[in-house]
Amino acid sequence: MKYTMKQIFIAGIILVTPSLAQAMPASFADLAAEQKSSVVNISTTQYAKASQFRSPFSDMPDSPFDDFFRGFLEQMPQQERHALGTGFILSKKGYIVTNNHVVKDADEIVVTSSNGEEFKAELIGTDPKLDLALLKIESKGLRAVKLGDSDKMRVGDWVVAIGNPFGLEQTVTAGIVSAKGRVIGSGPYDDFIQTDAAINPGNSGGPLFNTKGEVIGINTAIYSQSGGNNGIGFAIPINLAKSVFQDLREKGHVQRARLGIRIQDVDKETMEALGLKNRQGALVPQVEAGAAADKAGIQAGDVIVSIDGTLIRKSHDLPIKIARHQPGDKVVLGIIRDGKLKKIPVIVEAMPDDESVTMRHKKKAIAQHGIAVEPLTKRRAEQLRLRVQSGVVVQQVRRGSPAARAGIERGDVILRIDGHDIKNIRSFEKYAATLSTDHALRVLLDRHGDQVFVIVVASRTK
Repeated sequence: MKYTMKQIFIAGIILVTPSLAQAMPASFADLAAEQKSSVVNISTTQYAKASQFRSPFSDMPDSPFDDFFRGFLEQMPQQERHALGTGFILSKKGYIVTNNHVVKDADEIVVTSSNGEEFKAELIGTDPKLDLALLKIESKGLRAVKLGDSDKMRVGDWVVAIGNPFGLEQTVTAGIVSAKGRVIGSGPYDDFIQTDAAINPGNSGGPLFNTKGEVIGINTAIYSQSGGNNGIGFAIPINLAKSVFQDLREKGHVQRARLGIRIQDVDKETMEALGLKNRQGALVPQVEAGAAADKAGIQAGDVIVSIDGTLIRKSHDLPIKIARHQPGDKVVLGIIRDGKLKKIPVIVEAMPDDESVTMRHKKKAIAQHGIAVEPLTKRRAEQLRLRVQSGVVVQQVRRGSPAARAGIERGDVILRIDGHDIKNIRSFEKYAATLSTDHALRVLLDRHGDQVFVIVVASRTK
């Protein structure tokens, strides 16, 4: 069953529904008490930037009204957007998992633990295709979750979730696995666990536990026409998510494996034309020249029916199975060619990086000193009445950030940091990234032709 995106509301998971297939546990109290310290509240703030608004005179060369409009935007107060979600502690080193849509485009991320402590979080990496994000906080004594095996979950098994629906912290709900392998149209790797639990806004990114207290899913979405719970919720299987955690930690993005083929479902006509016994498998209508599949001998017209011995029932199953592998891994494909079953080993290759990846270093610098910059052009220098022609223009200053406390303003031009000339964004990021609790930055600015000197001191994490 497929659903339209208008009916899929971002949220999180679960309530109690009696199951005839399995006796209801006497209580989930022990599980809730043991796991609640591993679940965190996530709140984000996004500051609308003047650059997000387009001047109606921008298409008129050298228009004085365009300069006036840009100047007006620079004086506008920043507009704030806030969002809430849930996450869970992946490791004692401070890594936290949540949904990408919870932290997307956030300028500030705050993590609140079960005992009320707040921490500013660093965005380590994102995977929009799986809707995952990895954060990091600095704290000691963290309790990490245990990861279970989502493949072993059966329809009818009991599950428990802890989250923050509508901002109500540490809410515990329970339900059953209603279905597995759901495709809801959110991306190429849809393979959701469906549950009858009460998922609501604010639960997104929270953990779905089995009765052993192991995380077997990440609560992500609901099926609803009103935005409220209708008893149909979806969680990302933890076995699918496991495969990306290491990439997010080490690279900030996911380097996926691929075969280099196009695939489609086997329809009735194809089944009859190829003499197949059923419509199971993935038909290969095209093989990319020089790709992994081509090198291994996969041909257009082959039907892939298994991978490493696991049956491929429909074409959607194949990319999900490949996604659990790293580039360079060997997989064995079972194919039907000319009515005969063959097994072909393939060394999967790296999928080209896409636009999703995270701008890890830039995000880290902005998180540290609370500032975003843009190149200084000759026209901008004239608009800002500067005496200089090099440096970077301050585009955004986050309230309460080290830069804001130092008095840096939008429209300032950063000329030097710790005695180093700032000629472009790369040099700015290089020297601004040295800001730490042990090292303050000496910053020289040009503010409408006046020289300004400030000291930027790092925030101390709670």
